[in-house]
Amino acid sequence: MHFVYATTIFILAGLCEIGGGYLIWLWLRADKPMWLGFLGGIALILYGIVATLQTFPTFGRVYAAYGGVFIVLSLMWAYWVDKEPPDKFDIIGGIICLIGVLVMVLPSRG
Repeated sequence: MHFVYATTIFILAGLCEIGGGYLIWLWLRADKPMWLGFLGGIALILYGIVATLQTFPTFGRVYAAYGGVFIVLSLMWAYWVDKEPPDKFDIIGGIICLIGVLVMVLPSRG
């Protein structure tokens, strides 16, 4: 159950962070309305809150494990939203990152 909870929080945090950054990107780089940037800022604030819902004992460990999830979610965002498919090096790197996340998340630490 811990793994499912941790995965859910990581995905939700990633969507807030990537989505928020994307909305700010649209506002500043794609000449979209300022309200998109404002919504992006709110999403980034929510990211900071959502990430603290993890059950890891330390801030550093949460963000270290989240980093790998963030990389994979960013590649998926690039594919689905930007229509930029990952190449073989992106896929290999993403797999390596997920292995690292599993090494940090799965062991029971007492």
